[in-house]
Amino acid sequence: MLKIVEAANVRRRLIKTADGAELGGTLFLPPFAARAALVLNGATGVPQTYYRAFAQWAALEHGIAVLTYDYRGMGRSTAGPMRHCRATMSDWGLRDNAAARAHLRRAVPDVPLWVMGHSLGTMLLPMQEDISGIDRVIGVASGFVHHGDHPWPYRAFALYFWYGLPSVATRLCGYLPGRKLGLGADMPGAAYKEWRRWCTTSCADDGPLRDGLPTPDWSRSGAPVRLISFSDDEVCPIVCTERLAKTYGEYAQIETLDPKAFGLKRVGHISAFARKNEALWNTLLVGPSVEI
Repeated sequence: MLKIVEAANVRRRLIKTADGAELGGTLFLPPFAARAALVLNGATGVPQTYYRAFAQWAALEHGIAVLTYDYRGMGRSTAGPMRHCRATMSDWGLRDNAAARAHLRRAVPDVPLWVMGHSLGTMLLPMQEDISGIDRVIGVASGFVHHGDHPWPYRAFALYFWYGLPSVATRLCGYLPGRKLGLGADMPGAAYKEWRRWCTTSCADDGPLRDGLPTPDWSRSGAPVRLISFSDDEVCPIVCTERLAKTYGEYAQIETLDPKAFGLKRVGHISAFARKNEALWNTLLVGPSVEI
């Protein structure tokens, strides 16, 4: 790990969105000319620092420039008290995703442009305006989720998260006090409310598509899409990934990975990018037979 830290060319970046938000990002460059550029759209509530080891590995082992960043109102993209932040999930999945991709395209031009999304990170991509010029999409543990999709006993936690103390605390505080509730990072109230609406709306086949968002049309890009699901993911089971695949149409391919096939006990929804699960990374990035 120390060798990776010393060899990686790591640069902090300031990403400006079309509507004036500023996002804190980090660009990981290989020690030689990049063969591709990858923007990594993180999962909800997960800081960009979590993806650092994966980004360094991709830069050094595969020669891919990787941009990580925090969504507006989160991590290094926080501006002022959380209760004053009006950021929504739609802002993250539409505006912030697009701004980060455009920033990377300018920073590392003339190489194939890849998008890797963890959970939320590929959900709204087909609804974005400028999706031309994308060469490859990799979705990890991503899908349209309804709380009825979760297996028990995790479903009990989901019901608590949407209908119990977190919902009440968000109304009282103006934001989700995740740290005080032992639920991870704090979250803007508007983002939590939109997330809640998506995950508690019945008949979630079209997920957030009925929420006034743009109609998805991936034919405007036509890039191949790999949607990777994990057999032990209780948060986003395969049925949720199948719903998302419909928005990509014929361009999407679903792959379900069993952690045991990689000698791992558990991966679940979040842990694919954890250092302890490095055995997965080559399959996530390039698949079993894909060449850069």
